[in-house]
Amino acid sequence: MALMYRTTMQLAGILFSLLGWVLSCLTTYLPQWKNLNLELNELEIWTMGLWQACVFQEEGGMQCKEFDSFLALPFELKISRILMFTSNGLGLSGLLLSGLGLDCLKIGEQQQDLKKKLLLMGGIFFWISGITAIVPVSWVAHTTVQEFWDESIPDIVPRWDFGEALFVGWFAGFCLILGGALLNCTVCSTDTQSSLVHYTVAEVQDTCQYLESDNRPKSLSI
Repeated sequence: MALMYRTTMQLAGILFSLLGWVLSCLTTYLPQWKNLNLELNELEIWTMGLWQACVFQEEGGMQCKEFDSFLALPFELKISRILMFTSNGLGLSGLLLSGLGLDCLKIGEQQQDLKKKLLLMGGIFFWISGITAIVPVSWVAHTTVQEFWDESIPDIVPRWDFGEALFVGWFAGFCLILGGALLNCTVCSTDTQSSLVHYTVAEVQDTCQYLESDNRPKSLSI
């Protein structure tokens, strides 16, 4: 029963982590990090991502233009690119490590200590991957709020607003952290169960030795 519960938690952790990693990769390339809706021309919606800026027109569809230079980007977008790449790489490494440490995988059954270490390392990588996915989207959201409420900018000037990619990034980071937590919980539960088993075995051995000593025939003294 305990083994089935642990295997279910491991599979749930892997699925949450896989979902978070896919959404993190999607967030990296989505152009909807910021949205701009011009009140003077409601037929156009501008969007900005880490790689390109796009304009959506009801008649002409969507047209996008890649950013010319990395150095010309705002500082938060530069760091966001690096952090999102780091998140994607750590998420992929976590999937590989934790996948090899699953109980349902028959490879390395005789090396349980190694499998637990791989599972623990995978969970830690998922934690770091989730944090590095949440930080850039939160940073861009913070700068967007500051620019939106900047009193030095005239009210007639259009303001950028939150894009859909920010919400996808927050959800991705949450899934990665949750998946890593579930995997690490299974490692801790395994250690606890093994210690209880050793304690029970030692207690049974002590009881058996005590019973054997009581049942030995005592020599008669003259």
